[in-house]
Amino acid sequence: MHTMISGQVSPQGVTSLPLQAFDAAADATTQAPALSDELLRRMDRPGPRYTSYPTADRFVEAYTADHYRQALEQRASGAIGAAGGPLSVYVHVPFCESVCYYCACNKIVTKDHGRASAYIDALAREAGLVTDVLGRGHSVTQLHFGGGTPTFLDDGELDRLMGILRQHFMIEPRGEYSIEIDPRTVTRARLRHLADLGFNRLSYGVQDFDADVQKAVHRVQPFEQVQALMVDARDLGFQSINVDLIYGLPRQTPESYARTIRQVASLRPDRIAMYGYAHLPQRFKPQRRIVPDELPSGADRIGMLSQAISGFIAHGYQYIGMDHFALPEDSLAQAKRQGRLHRNFQGYSTQADSDLIALGVSAIGRVGATYSQNAKTLDEYYDALNRNELPIVRGLALTRDDLVRRAVIMAIMCHGRLSFESVSLAHLIDVKTYFAAELDAIRELADDGLLSLDADGFELTPLGWYFVRSVAMVFDKHLRADLSRERFSRVI
Repeated sequence: MHTMISGQVSPQGVTSLPLQAFDAAADATTQAPALSDELLRRMDRPGPRYTSYPTADRFVEAYTADHYRQALEQRASGAIGAAGGPLSVYVHVPFCESVCYYCACNKIVTKDHGRASAYIDALAREAGLVTDVLGRGHSVTQLHFGGGTPTFLDDGELDRLMGILRQHFMIEPRGEYSIEIDPRTVTRARLRHLADLGFNRLSYGVQDFDADVQKAVHRVQPFEQVQALMVDARDLGFQSINVDLIYGLPRQTPESYARTIRQVASLRPDRIAMYGYAHLPQRFKPQRRIVPDELPSGADRIGMLSQAISGFIAHGYQYIGMDHFALPEDSLAQAKRQGRLHRNFQGYSTQADSDLIALGVSAIGRVGATYSQNAKTLDEYYDALNRNELPIVRGLALTRDDLVRRAVIMAIMCHGRLSFESVSLAHLIDVKTYFAAELDAIRELADDGLLSLDADGFELTPLGWYFVRSVAMVFDKHLRADLSRERFSRVI
């Protein structure tokens, strides 16, 4: 049950509330642990987000379509993975009508909607190639459409794409089916159509509500537009709504971002994902349009992060990990409390550690102890499919050491604790010997108050959860051996 401060209650129990109601409630709720500027600055370094381990930058071109086919065959035969367990499916839709200057996603900016039909043809061929090996009719309990802008597709194209997926997979009625939404591309009628197709979760790309910031990043969408769509989505029965935010954008100030935090909290999304902007114009061409002098200082970034954490917790959100928050009633918060939290290429998840079939240009999947990635350009992706070949261009077969470290890093990222005995028994190692150097390094983080360490293992403190990436990085063998870390976003 949602405790309402004031305002109207939607059929789902939550809707937008007056901003002053949240300000009045802040004093009555639990505040975030004290975050000193000195600690924030010391921990502010580049590092992976660990949606996988090893991370995608470690994939190699020596891993080919033949290796992926072998992994699918082994899963089909029960040799690897949970052959009888449900799958997760990710579909990448790369098209956008306009470019957002901060964007680092794989996308194709075009106003030619005619390109969508050929792309759906290609997705159908890829799904067919996958299920020719894996077999049709495997149960799917998690589906995510990402991009780009998945709502670049019109209603008929979305109908066709979902029909293709249902031809190849068994989309279970009680799964989690989500789609990323650009609020500028949908109406109430479009949201109703998404619900009719079976989507039950939405993720709105907001980033910031300040008009000056929106102009600087070429993404203008008024608060009132998103507010109306939030009310519509609740009325239509969507189970969970996420809002994406970014701090560190040009023209942002601690004062302007505080307003955005209050506005987002007033909308009462079930989940909030808040990312730090990584300015890497040498890698991402759209970012060259951002004026470097308009970016906030390091001190202002730290201030925005600190006030956002305190603000969302004061407004009743629970901290999930890294920069994710959820209402206590949301399934993600429940999964964390019950020790069922998982992590995959889409971030935190309530779904078990299942294999992920990835479809579309640049999409990354996982089958058993392997990762694979599709061609990153549309021409290369189409060429492979026209040759009747799976469009894999790189990937990785995990070593025994990778598997051990993956188990440790995911335990830290999802549960905030590590049991030496559990890892030792599961992987037939002596953890204290195997990770002797890492456990020595962990003691420094314990001295900073980020974790408690004893003979049986360690556990993150409430303060340590805000630096969970820094703790996980200690166990990343590849990262320790790499002298260049500019490929990653910063932890803060």
